Amino acid sequence: VGAAGLAVSALSHKPLNPFLCLPSEADPPSSALDVSVAADCLAVRSGGRLVAAALPTEVRLAPSSTRGLRRLPGDGLHLRMRLRHPPPPPADLVHTLRQSLKPQKSYVFYCQSCGDIIVKDRKFLRVLPLPSENWSALVEEWCCHPDPFARSTLHPQQDDCFLGDTFFLLNSGNESHKSKENTRVICKRCRTMLGETVSADTIKYYVTEVIIRPSEESFSPIPRSQFVQSMVAQCLVELSSAKSTFRFTVKGDDGKIYILIWLLNSDTLLVESLGSSSSHGVFTLFGDTFMPSSGPVGTWNAVKVLYQPCIKSRNKDLADAWEDDIGVHPLKFPSETCTELLLILGLSTISLPPSLRCMNSFQVRSSCY
Repeated sequence: VGAAGLAVSALSHKPLNPFLCLPSEADPPSSALDVSVAADCLAVRSGGRLVAAALPTEVRLAPSSTRGLRRLPGDGLHLRMRLRHPPPPPADLVHTLRQSLKPQKSYVFYCQSCGDIIVKDRKFLRVLPLPSENWSALVEEWCCHPDPFARSTLHPQQDDCFLGDTFFLLNSGNESHKSKENTRVICKRCRTMLGETVSADTIKYYVTEVIIRPSEESFSPIPRSQFVQSMVAQCLVELSSAKSTFRFTVKGDDGKIYILIWLLNSDTLLVESLGSSSSHGVFTLFGDTFMPSSGPVGTWNAVKVLYQPCIKSRNKDLADAWEDDIGVHPLKFPSETCTELLLILGLSTISLPPSLRCMNSFQVRSSCY
């Protein structure tokens, strides 16, 4: 409980909707605390001083369900109750790249980091999904004769756009951003890696590096950490729904595994006040905050994940086991983005109370989308 107000952080999942409230200061004053719960607010009175947090209009508490009030050393106050709110969007309604690109429409592709135009006014006749990354390895299981696709490649023609799990393929045409040093595709203005060349006429752009807008719309910048976690969360939600897989390896373009991710929930509602430690100063290294807030207390749809870092040979045995497991899906991004994502995850984890940072040796994180 701070002098300026009550800091609240809460997570809610269907169908039971447990609500967890965490006042930000770990050590309450020595005087007794009187906690009161109403449908639209949570208040704490201490030593004649009253502080309260009003909830957004779409979120309401069920005071009669209150239980489990306790104080944990180093954490603060924990409180559970039921929460009423509109249900999160189902996985098939989450806005994804596959839904944003349509045939016969003109698009402009921007560098996410600096806003430079990468591809201008491109209209596609076909926008098609690609099979999974390792589809060719399964051909022998499908066919009783020699591989009919051995000499063929899935490369887009001039007016095609092919969509992968974490990237899209375009025919380069007359446009080229190929670096002279290697096959990386580099933004000419800010030198950020955007993708890589697949062949002489095919470029792969990663979804975390490029913003796509219809030609009639203007470019509006999105904070880097917000964009990265949103795109990764969308990938996790879409793949878990389409492939019924919940474990993922995050690989860099250098072939190394950077992170192991285990998706716990894709229907999480995150409720946080402006005073909450996980909302302020968490991503200052990227020049932005966790998520934009619409008021004293904001709500966001989020995914909840467990993760393990794998840089510098950490968790190598586990990473090797996951890499050999056909139930684990690989996600490939630029190596720099993998490092950014790991930092985002780590900074968010340390903003949580110590008792909520780990589960079965994995670290805990919620990402908004």
